[in-house]
Amino acid sequence: MTAPPTPPTFDAAAAYPQVGEARAALAARDWPALRAVVDAQDAYGRTVLVDEVGDASDVEDFLRATAAERPDDPLPGTMLGAHLIDAGWRIRTDHRAQHVSRDQFDQFFDHLRRAEQVLIDVTARHPDESAAWTQRITSARGLQLGQAEARRRYDRLAAHQPHHLPAQRSLLQQFCPKWSGDWERAHGFARECVAAAPAGGPHAVLIVEAHLEQALDDGGLNAARTYLTAPRVRAEIAEAAQRSVGHPAFRHTWGWPMVRSTFAFAYCLMEDWTAAARQFAALGAIGHTSFFDYLRGDGEKQFLRYREKAYAKGGRP
Repeated sequence: MTAPPTPPTFDAAAAYPQVGEARAALAARDWPALRAVVDAQDAYGRTVLVDEVGDASDVEDFLRATAAERPDDPLPGTMLGAHLIDAGWRIRTDHRAQHVSRDQFDQFFDHLRRAEQVLIDVTARHPDESAAWTQRITSARGLQLGQAEARRRYDRLAAHQPHHLPAQRSLLQQFCPKWSGDWERAHGFARECVAAAPAGGPHAVLIVEAHLEQALDDGGLNAARTYLTAPRVRAEIAEAAQRSVGHPAFRHTWGWPMVRSTFAFAYCLMEDWTAAARQFAALGAIGHTSFFDYLRGDGEKQFLRYREKAYAKGGRP
């Protein structure tokens, strides 16, 4: 009898030990230790750790004081901006605009404006700080500054980091209709990024994200399945897999749980249970809610529900 699958953990520290190190340094208010952890990472890892600090509570005063003490260091200001954006987004929630109150919007915009003040200074002094530009792309979307301004910020980042997936994922959201974009622009940007990036990296997930956004935009799961299993869409997702999770050069570096989870979700909606099971098996004891949190209910519970279904119908590799 096959043993039941290992219950996964959704904590980023399980996939990236550096996250645990950064959290410990932050909890101890040990700035040299925190900076050492972040500085040891590449641009993607640096952005992930900035996001993790942004998600922490009760750190605004510490980050603001550190930024004031170290005006030539871009990291405390970047982290402070990320923290303010994250706090503002929690107030706004991920609901569509018609389901967000006026008071929520007022507080949301206030947080983002304060973040902008900090991040504008960081990027002016340090134009190559990818994590700060990534946060500014997100704040541009929240402040409704428009497609052109969001793209301008991305282009400033791309001049230094041309394949920065966190920024690309953020701008892809801006190009979706729910943020006043259109599907042609969203799919075009995803294809542009993937064509320029080396095969074997995580970037082809952008193709899948764009299709999932469109599939889930209006109808229910049946409509999404119909969209995703159309021959052209199915072929694009298959090609995206060949360039990323199915490529011999694909590695479990920064972003890998999100990438595999996104593919697993797409395969589940397509009812390609064997392909979905492969992605769940590759995730092992790591869970990720990417796109599973688009469904009703808790994203972690949806991940577990679909993983169980994939193993039951597609087998465990």
